[in-house]
Amino acid sequence: MIYGITLIFLSILAVPSLILSRKPDAKELLAKIEPYQGWIGIVVCFWGVWGLVQAILHLDWLTNAPVWWGTLLAGNIVQAGLGFLLGYPLLNKHLLSGNAGAQQKAERLRARIAPKQGKLGMLGIAVGAWVIIASFLFI
Repeated sequence: MIYGITLIFLSILAVPSLILSRKPDAKELLAKIEPYQGWIGIVVCFWGVWGLVQAILHLDWLTNAPVWWGTLLAGNIVQAGLGFLLGYPLLNKHLLSGNAGAQQKAERLRARIAPKQGKLGMLGIAVGAWVIIASFLFI
C-alpha cells in the first residue's frame, strides 16, 4: 500500500497544474516541496529501476499472480519515468556533467518523455490507486 501512496504522491508532484486547478491554495505546499523535488525524483527513479529489475528477476510470478506482476511492472515503469523527469536537473548537474555523451543520451531520453509528463502523471495516479486496491485484493 505504501508503494501505491508513493506513486500517487510522485504523480502529484509531476502534474502540479492538476492540483492547482482544483485547489489554488495548494501552491504554498508545492512551493515548500519544490527544493526537494529533484532529490525525491532521483530516489524514486532508482527505486523504479530497481523494481523493474525485480520484476524481471521474478518472471515466475506471471504463472502465480499475473495481475499483481503486471501492476508492479506498470508502477515501476511510471516511477522510473517520472522520477527521471523530476530528478533530471540534479542528475545532469551532479552525475552527467563530466560525460558529454551520457549527457546527450539523457537529454534525448528526457526530450522523448517530457511531452508525456502529464499523461504519465495521470497514469501514475491511476496505477497508484490500483496498487492500493490490489494490495487489499491480492495480498
